[in-house]
Amino acid sequence: MASNVNPTVRRRRLGQELRRLRELKGMTAEEVAERLLVSQSKISRLENGRRSISQRDVRDLCGVYEVEDHRIVDSLMQMAKDSRQQGWWHSFGDIPYSVYIGLETDAASLRVYDPQVVPGLLQTRAYAEALITGALPETTPTDIEKRVQVRMRRQDRIASPENPLRLWTVLDESALRRVVGSRHLMRDQLEHLVEQSQLPHVTVQVIPFEMGAHPGLNGQYAILEFPDAADSSVVYIEGVTSDLYLEKANDVQQYSVMYEHLRAQALNVEQSRQLIADIAKEYAR
Repeated sequence: MASNVNPTVRRRRLGQELRRLRELKGMTAEEVAERLLVSQSKISRLENGRRSISQRDVRDLCGVYEVEDHRIVDSLMQMAKDSRQQGWWHSFGDIPYSVYIGLETDAASLRVYDPQVVPGLLQTRAYAEALITGALPETTPTDIEKRVQVRMRRQDRIASPENPLRLWTVLDESALRRVVGSRHLMRDQLEHLVEQSQLPHVTVQVIPFEMGAHPGLNGQYAILEFPDAADSSVVYIEGVTSDLYLEKANDVQQYSVMYEHLRAQALNVEQSRQLIADIAKEYAR
């Protein structure tokens, strides 16, 4: 989806502009909330793009910030209208990580570290289904199928001939050794991983067990970067009941430095591909 219609990204841009106007006015989020008789958390969610922004919200905030230029107000109102459009993922109903999907859909590049499983963008359908079934044992078959369909649709960014996502993936060897579904399924998954790793815009590296302790032991995370300089990079950390999005420059920098350490300690691309292929052959036997 083009960035000019992606509702998630448009909402982030609008929130950043509203924050800028508040700061120019010299007001805190608490002061704005008190003026509008709303909660401070609502103002924060509007500014960080985690909440849908209505045209009425924009009008009220522009009134508080005493924005007199009608062109600015009209532009912000149009952004609010665009941000309420639905992305492709909304057709699947309530998706728990829809904010992330919106960001991923518009990202130019994605750096992923996963110590446990193959990342979703590189999963086969069978692996995804077995993984979701095992990870969410109380989920109905209908919801499992919906999640699988969404995951497969997300992979369109990898196959896009015009605007493919630049993907870096660092895996722990345990993600390759963990038998999800069956050994036959794992063989197919690892062969698919080798195939995907040969795409010019996909880089896959593996941290072998022999490396011991390394900076990624704290868990999975992803770093998203966008084609428009106005959109700040985001660190995404998936949770059980809620997800964490870090956008402060210092946070993104720290995770980026950690990612470079992971890449440096991992096997190089050819060594990683060979290890994946060797483990696939073990599953075949």
